[in-house]
Amino acid sequence: MSKFALTGEQIAAYHRDGFVLARAMFSAEEASIILRTAELDDRMHQAAYFRSDSTGSKTRMTVWNHPGDDVFGLFARSERIVDSMEELIGEEVYHYNSKLNAKEPFEGGAWEWHQDYGYWYASGCLFPAMATCMMALDPCTAENGCLEVLKGSHLVGRIDHGVSGKQISADQKRVEFLEKRLERVVVEQQPGDVLFFHANTLHTSSANGSAKRRWALLSCYNAASNDPVFAHHHPGYTKLHKVPDDAILKAGIKPTSEDKEFLQRAHNPITEVAEKV
Repeated sequence: MSKFALTGEQIAAYHRDGFVLARAMFSAEEASIILRTAELDDRMHQAAYFRSDSTGSKTRMTVWNHPGDDVFGLFARSERIVDSMEELIGEEVYHYNSKLNAKEPFEGGAWEWHQDYGYWYASGCLFPAMATCMMALDPCTAENGCLEVLKGSHLVGRIDHGVSGKQISADQKRVEFLEKRLERVVVEQQPGDVLFFHANTLHTSSANGSAKRRWALLSCYNAASNDPVFAHHHPGYTKLHKVPDDAILKAGIKPTSEDKEFLQRAHNPITEVAEKV
């Protein structure tokens, strides 16, 4: 078990609240290496696509399925992340997908309330034995559109999702009732802070109307036993090979290789509808 992995107290908080924030889980130097690589990586930028909100503001995203030997893959395969995920999910996990999420100054879009399992259920995963970790590469604040969560919302189970403007969101009436009962937490992060959240945790983020950029790296994991029951754009169980916690520092700036495969956009049975709106 990595000495940097989540503690027993943090794991208990995750199961109680549906999320836990691990401050400085990665050093400022490690976060800087990943950020600098993302800034310099031409293939990463060329593979990006945009998701717009109801006002037309856009968030740039680059998505991939398999973690490689670039610094993004070293993050997703690092012992501290994988060990933490296996403790949270309760068994061996595999990498489901990762993405670079970029909200640029004055134009980064908002995200409606949703659960990740609202998408992944439609992609054939029978159980919500899944979770996401999000590391800030820039300071993520209320001002530039950081993530917000409803504390304890993972306990309500999966909520129906549908098309809302150009996005997919959780049933708005159900969310309105939950907002009256559950605490809304604005999760501000500094580079190197990692937020872990359950696949059924309701989360949202506002548009970035500030002059400050908000870039973040997200990696999602699925239980090894939760293989999707039909083929789709994210992989079934694929053995995940962990790397030591010092792998990022040893690698330095290491861009994606020529054989890296990126998704051109996020397909699934729900988002196919949104693409036509």
